[in-house]
Amino acid sequence: MTNNIENNNMPANISRRDFIIKGSLIGGGLMLGLGALPELAFAQANSAYDTNTPMKFGDPEVNAWVSIKPDETVVIRIVRSEMGQGTRTGLAQLVAEELECNWKKVTTESPTPGHSLTRKRVWGEHGTGGSRGIRTSEDYVRRGAAAARIMLVHAAANNWNVPVSELKVDKGVITHVPTGRQTTYGKVAELASTLTPPDPKSITLKDPRTWKVAGQPYARFDTVNKVNGTKVFGVDLQLPGMLCAAVKACPVFGGKLVSYDEAKVKGLRGVKGVVRVNDFTVAVVADTWWRAKTALDVLPIVWDEGKNANVSQADINKALRDGLDEQGDFWQRKEGDAPAAISGSAKKVEAIYFTPFRAHVNMEPMNATVKVTGDRVEAWVPTQNGEGSHAALSEATGFPLDKCEVYKLDSGTGLGRRGSTQDFVTYAAKVAQQFPGVPVKVIWSREEDMTHDFYHPIAMAKMTAGLDSAGNVTGMHIKVAGQSINALAAPMAIKNGKDERQLQGFYESGPDAQLGYKFPSLLTEYVMKNSHVPVGSWRGVNTNQNGIFMECFMDECAKAANKDPLQFRQVLMQNHPKHLGVLNAAAKKGNWGKPTAPGVHRGIAQFMGYASYSACVAEVSVKGNIVNIERLVFALNSGHVVNPYLTREQIEGSVVMALGAIFNPEISVENGRIKQQNLDSYPLLKLSSSPRVEVVLVPTYDFWGGVGEPTICVVGPAVANAISAAIGRPVRNFPLYKENLSLA
Repeated sequence: MTNNIENNNMPANISRRDFIIKGSLIGGGLMLGLGALPELAFAQANSAYDTNTPMKFGDPEVNAWVSIKPDETVVIRIVRSEMGQGTRTGLAQLVAEELECNWKKVTTESPTPGHSLTRKRVWGEHGTGGSRGIRTSEDYVRRGAAAARIMLVHAAANNWNVPVSELKVDKGVITHVPTGRQTTYGKVAELASTLTPPDPKSITLKDPRTWKVAGQPYARFDTVNKVNGTKVFGVDLQLPGMLCAAVKACPVFGGKLVSYDEAKVKGLRGVKGVVRVNDFTVAVVADTWWRAKTALDVLPIVWDEGKNANVSQADINKALRDGLDEQGDFWQRKEGDAPAAISGSAKKVEAIYFTPFRAHVNMEPMNATVKVTGDRVEAWVPTQNGEGSHAALSEATGFPLDKCEVYKLDSGTGLGRRGSTQDFVTYAAKVAQQFPGVPVKVIWSREEDMTHDFYHPIAMAKMTAGLDSAGNVTGMHIKVAGQSINALAAPMAIKNGKDERQLQGFYESGPDAQLGYKFPSLLTEYVMKNSHVPVGSWRGVNTNQNGIFMECFMDECAKAANKDPLQFRQVLMQNHPKHLGVLNAAAKKGNWGKPTAPGVHRGIAQFMGYASYSACVAEVSVKGNIVNIERLVFALNSGHVVNPYLTREQIEGSVVMALGAIFNPEISVENGRIKQQNLDSYPLLKLSSSPRVEVVLVPTYDFWGGVGEPTICVVGPAVANAISAAIGRPVRNFPLYKENLSLA
């Protein structure tokens, strides 16, 4: 790549000392020594390292984002978490694009929350969820990279005593155009680090249409070591002298730990002790995790399960159903008088839909390793939010933040479970405090992980519409009853008993989850019906069920109107060109309106979530009660596409999660506790059931949207609508075994 260098009013050379004193790094950070994450290889080799004396990079730091080694290796610093979604690679591509370095020389490292605290959060937010990893940090990371490029080129100009305008850069090689003289980033990095950075607001970023590194389908950085087995996840971590712990909480949420008989397990091989973690959780510590788990299994424990032990799934379902009939101030959007319009219509269409609790079932169960030494505490955590883990560590131990450090490990998936809920860090910290000076790794068993999750919220919806004599919609009434995530995670976000978050996808305006239809009249309502079962973010969150409610009902309305489902939608989407754009793109790619193979039927759906627009066409066949999904075709407009290969991977991953959610058994409650305990009763989708997936990307280059979650919400309704076309009746109860259907 080649680019002439703009001046950007770069100030003259100043001393390193002056720069440190002025503290004028981009984002307001200070120029302090930055320690590197202790290499896991040291831990595996049982080599000692002193984390209180951070290892220095030893290479010039151009700015907070970029360090360049003499061998031209470009080290890009990224604080967002990696859990297989490719955020680290995508952000590195954005930095490399503006930096104009050699992509083949790029590597990355993760500053810790402690580094971030010391440098006044120069790297911005650490949280990686809500499909925000790239879209909410793209601007400042690109400006940081562009500033580094400007500093490097100015260093070369100063060194040669030539005007900056006479220089160009290509893949980290700086050329003086009039003479052909050349140097490299590695040779001028130290000099560049002494310069004052330009004002990031003054920098003109590249037009994404001209990208040459960003926008390319590069492989993820973390692929090779996952394939060859050298990747170290939290469950793999080994530290000198490390102990392991298994945990068990009261099987009924809201119950209490009464007592346990430590003497019964104290003499078992390897057992070091039993720890009361909190009022409802106990842990056994041993020299290996299996010994800890085995001892925990035989530890006599007395629980007070409380009144929730009498709750059944039928009780929870009834509360939702009753909620749909409740009258009150539940409205979120009110445009015209939808109930009156529906009542006076030529035809009324009504349907009730149900979606269940869902567990995350991360490939890597919850875990964290903590070491408490003197006045310092350290944690090694697979987390979606390093700063959240940092705060949890401080709160659990009572140590101030500047005495805490978190070394973030790549996660064996996250799916929302490792984000705002940091119980896995808290548990490890509480246990480690009882074994000072010794690292303690706490791992949840698969059973504990599945029965003590923060589940996808259960929900039910009554959808009602009016049609005139020509089959046109006169009014739409959407009433949802279900659990609220915010009731537990962010109660301050609930205003006057109303939680707008649960109606994600039905919003009047963007940028996150706007409803893509304009109805003559509209009423949306949410009736909060919380149970004792905790709920939280689950990939796609509330667009998942709301997409099913809306898009399955749109097909029912189209059928009642005797209209084609695509054309029925198009009429109502004229005020929403981006929604309509992906719908039309999916329909075209999916051959909507053209003949299918014998026995094959199509379904279509569109929805918006996480600032992106998505649509899906499904082709299915049904023989008896067995569903074969022949093909899924997606269209996605995420504004920009940083890496089309990773985007397609994300869509394919969303298919697997969505199909598992609509076909496989759900999480249910029996005697107050979660009935499903492992993969035998809560199976994941099998490879043989995964369909062919085709993707068309339709970026409009005028906004930034997510890619990890938006498409999940259109899989279920597209497939359900295709099934309904095949069997001649609507399907409304999920998972679909409730409709006597199973996936081939």
